[in-house]
Amino acid sequence: MLNSVEKKSSCIAGLIFILLLVPAMAVSAAESKAETVRLAVIPFQSLLPESSEGNSVRSPISGAAYFNGKIAKGAESIVEEIFINKLKDISHYEIIDLARVEGVYHRISAESLKAPLSEILKKTGAELGADIVAAGYVFRFVERIGYHYSAEKPASVAFEISFIQVRDGRMVWRGVFDKTQKSLMEDLFQIASFYRGGGKWLNAYELTQQGMDQTFKTFTGFER
Repeated sequence: MLNSVEKKSSCIAGLIFILLLVPAMAVSAAESKAETVRLAVIPFQSLLPESSEGNSVRSPISGAAYFNGKIAKGAESIVEEIFINKLKDISHYEIIDLARVEGVYHRISAESLKAPLSEILKKTGAELGADIVAAGYVFRFVERIGYHYSAEKPASVAFEISFIQVRDGRMVWRGVFDKTQKSLMEDLFQIASFYRGGGKWLNAYELTQQGMDQTFKTFTGFER
């Protein structure tokens, strides 16, 4: 009798193990089937109007216009770093060595001074063996004046990131963030955004992080 009970218990345990194992194997198989995408991240750039009298600047890729503002020193590197950290959450993306990308991009740019940017990006990606080239531009990066609980002047950030497919030069994704934080008294529609930031006045770095999170929600296949 005892042996019979033990056999039944063993069978049930084995069945449970199989039921738990099958979904895990399915997930693993799906992940293994995800094709690795080689991504070349072009060094992010800050853009200001050509004329000191201008109040807007256009993206060299999308052509979209953005109101300009001060850009803090090193802002492009900050936005790029936050972007790279977000990409690390995507397992099937292989980020090509940043230093190597920078070297190839600058060399090709110098050799192709009269070539359109789209052609330079395609050449850079092709030489690096990339599937996608990511190009980012910062149009505004104004630091908050004040504190988390009280700001004399709020942070303001605007950036655009484009994914260009190397084989045909087609833009396959564009992420945009353009925001100046406002108080709830100024704009009740920002209540969700304000409390997402902890109900405080964000500095430019924190606003950029929030913006990158929002931007990546439109990124195909990305879920946080």
